[in-house]
Amino acid sequence: MNASRITTPFTADSTAAEITAGVRLTGRHAVVTGASSGIGVETARALASAGAEVTLTVRDIEAGEKTAEDIRSATGGGPVHVARLDLSDQGSIAAFVTAWNTPLDILINNAGVAAVPESRTPEGWELHFATNHLGHFALATGLHRALAAAGRARVVSLSSNAHLHAPMVFDDIGFQRRPYDRMLAYGESKTATALFAVEAHRRWSGDGITVNAANPGSVVTNLGRHLTAEDVAQLPAYNYTTAEHGAATSVLLATWPELDGAGGRYFEYCNEALPFTPDKPTQGVAAHALDSEAAARLWQVSLDMLATARR
Repeated sequence: MNASRITTPFTADSTAAEITAGVRLTGRHAVVTGASSGIGVETARALASAGAEVTLTVRDIEAGEKTAEDIRSATGGGPVHVARLDLSDQGSIAAFVTAWNTPLDILINNAGVAAVPESRTPEGWELHFATNHLGHFALATGLHRALAAAGRARVVSLSSNAHLHAPMVFDDIGFQRRPYDRMLAYGESKTATALFAVEAHRRWSGDGITVNAANPGSVVTNLGRHLTAEDVAQLPAYNYTTAEHGAATSVLLATWPELDGAGGRYFEYCNEALPFTPDKPTQGVAAHALDSEAAARLWQVSLDMLATARR
């Protein structure tokens, strides 16, 4: 945990729209992954309403265009574009990065998969890790020059309280030797997204890039479509919230002026999270998600995996 915990005037009851009230993002470019449903839509809506030029990255262009039109009609704010991006497909990521030709002020790594049956990419990578972490890792590192060119860029990496009991198992990231556990696989991928923020900020803060991890809280979206009744029965007693509230922490990390340069942290409910304690089983951040040695190791493992895939 960082020495001085960051708190804000906002709370779990704040919405994304409340975060951007009075904020002007005119002239700034933002990319939101997974922006055709759930939290991604509300994140994009709030950024556009504040005047940002927002690109929604989606797998389904038709769904993305419908979302973009809804945002344009509702906000009358900044321009909204749609681009295809499949984070489980390295070719799709490379194409998006190659096509991007302007400074990038805000990157919200929002898209994800959860609790899917055992699935692997063509490279043989386990799907949760490949999509939630490795896809966003390839995207962010590919866009690093664009982020640096913006001068004061923000990167937001979405994590989850599923990370709490799922430290990285570096000896078997892909569940090649362990029995596959889809909930554990999801949790480890969300530990990875938190560790990404730690190491990315360490590496990129000198370029004016601030990177933090956000836990949006427990939001009922289609992310949970693979959960069975038995899965739900085994989950802790979460306090569920709406997409408008869930997007607030991401939007805060992307826009709040006081966060310039303050990165490598994990936020929930619009404030930096406290360390996890067993008496609050669905809140806080585990030490393994902020471990600088694990973060540096994961960065190198990720580079190695991507390099192997390109051969």
